[in-house]
Amino acid sequence: MSLSVSRRLAAVTAIAVAGLFASTAPAALASPTAPAAPASPAAATAAPTPPDIPIANVKAHLTQLQSIATANGGNRAHGKAGYKASIDYVKAKLDAAGYTTTLQTFTSSGATGYNLIADWPGGDPNSVLMSGSHLDSVNAGPGINDNGSGSAAILETALAVSRAGLQSTKHLRFGWWGAEELGMVGSTYYVNNLPSAEKSKISGYLNFDMVGSPNPGYFVYDDDATIEQTFKTYFAGVGIPTEIETEGDGRSDHAPFKNAGIPVGGLFSGADYIKTAAQAQKWGGTSGKAFDACYHRSCDTSANLDDAALDKNSDAIAYAVWTLGAAATVPPGRSFENTTDINIPDSPAAGVSSPITVSGVTGNAPATTKVDVNIVHTYRGDLQIDLIAPDGTAYRLKNSSSDSADNVIASYTVNASSEVANGVWKLQVKDVAAQDVGYINSWKITF
Repeated sequence: MSLSVSRRLAAVTAIAVAGLFASTAPAALASPTAPAAPASPAAATAAPTPPDIPIANVKAHLTQLQSIATANGGNRAHGKAGYKASIDYVKAKLDAAGYTTTLQTFTSSGATGYNLIADWPGGDPNSVLMSGSHLDSVNAGPGINDNGSGSAAILETALAVSRAGLQSTKHLRFGWWGAEELGMVGSTYYVNNLPSAEKSKISGYLNFDMVGSPNPGYFVYDDDATIEQTFKTYFAGVGIPTEIETEGDGRSDHAPFKNAGIPVGGLFSGADYIKTAAQAQKWGGTSGKAFDACYHRSCDTSANLDDAALDKNSDAIAYAVWTLGAAATVPPGRSFENTTDINIPDSPAAGVSSPITVSGVTGNAPATTKVDVNIVHTYRGDLQIDLIAPDGTAYRLKNSSSDSADNVIASYTVNASSEVANGVWKLQVKDVAAQDVGYINSWKITF
């Protein structure tokens, strides 16, 4: 997990050469447990049961990553031989299991970095469920919890997909990111180099960064409601309470996906924050001690793991992939976008507007009209945002507030069913307070 990152993609210093993604291949067999996945509404038979991911298999991958680090100066960091050896190990496993793999290269801090993308054949190519984790460590140590644990857990989940010969409704894709510890460089490069049409096909991105912390917590990202509830359902089924993840929000590879308007979610077992007495009572372990006292240190070795947390989180990953992968896909609607930057004056009397002309849509807008907003601003609480229909009716998307964070990158659903779809729609933004400034980066309306 990256220690600190800028909230703006512009702050990520990645340049590059390239490679992207794909899909084709075969498979075999798996064994079930964990809470049963709900059946897909469109399916005539029950959805496949998620497997119990063997903890011994996950730990075998971690043993290999530890051996790679030991043989390469004690780390698996970006630009070092240990990282490339780690990528080669994961790629060989996936190639043998029938995945189509792509090694994507980029440059950061004067060194070549690598992302590994693996596609499982089948599923709706217009609805991609993607799972990912960063594979690099810091220079100080082998990075077995951060983030060998997430990398090994999704690797074994991907291999379980192959053993089961899983035929999911959605197309399944897995990613292992480079240079996360330098500020999510690899994952940002991947997202930035996806054509807009390909970004729109990703129905959800699941991120796993540290899932075997030695003094663990059970944290769930709260970014997308459906993904969040899927993980909560799994943990409720095995009697483990969860908390919303706040320690690492924005510090891992889900951030560039979220910034691109892609639904994200994930799991986390804790880093350098201190476990409270209430958390120790709920989860066990030691209060007053960090969830991972070896975070970003040389002692983050294969001894720096809690097997129970690693086991449960690995099973939860498989549960989410099987459950969300089986969910019915929604036919894509028609989208219209304006990507012209428009400056937002500081505390103006009237707001600024960004127009989109909609044409070729029959009848009225739907009750589930979707508005995706990307606004760069240094204090988003200052902003009041409205969708203005062609007849001038205003639909409030966001009120001003005391929220001091940067930027508004969000999706809103509007009941615009009383409006004729065709015509000029506008995103109107007002800055209601002084001192902070920004601009409309882009926005999109989907019917």
